[in-house]
Amino acid sequence: MLGRLNHVALAVPDLAAAIAAYRDTLGAEVTEPQALPEHGVTVVFVNVGNTKIELLEPLGENSPIAAFLAKNPSGGMHHLCYEVDDILAARDQLKAAGARVLGDGNPKPGAHGKPVLFLHPKDFFGTLIELEQS
Repeated sequence: MLGRLNHVALAVPDLAAAIAAYRDTLGAEVTEPQALPEHGVTVVFVNVGNTKIELLEPLGENSPIAAFLAKNPSGGMHHLCYEVDDILAARDQLKAAGARVLGDGNPKPGAHGKPVLFLHPKDFFGTLIELEQS
C-alpha cells in the first residue's frame, strides 16, 4: 500500500526564521510560502533531493499546528507523509484493519493539490501519518 516517503513535516513557531535557517544556513532550496486555510497552516517545502521537509506555521487561531506548538513551543516533527496509489482504497483497507482516519474520512486537497488523509497518531506509535495520492 505505502509508496515512497513524500515528506517529513515540522511544525515551527516562526516560518520566516525556519526558512532562513534552511535556505541561508543549510543552503537548501525552499519554496514560497503557501497558505492552506482548509488545513489551518502556511507551508513551505525544503527540497532535499530524495524527499522534502515541510515547514508548517499556524494559520488562524483554530490551527491544529497552534495546539501542537502550545505543547512544543520550539516546534518539532509533526507528521510523516507517504504516497499511495489509490487513496480511497488505502482508506478503506486501513479502516477495515481498525485504523482511525481523522476528520470525516474524505480526502481533502493537500499542499500539492492532491487528495490527502490523516491517520490517528495513537494507531501508529504516536506519529501522525498523512497519506497523499501519488
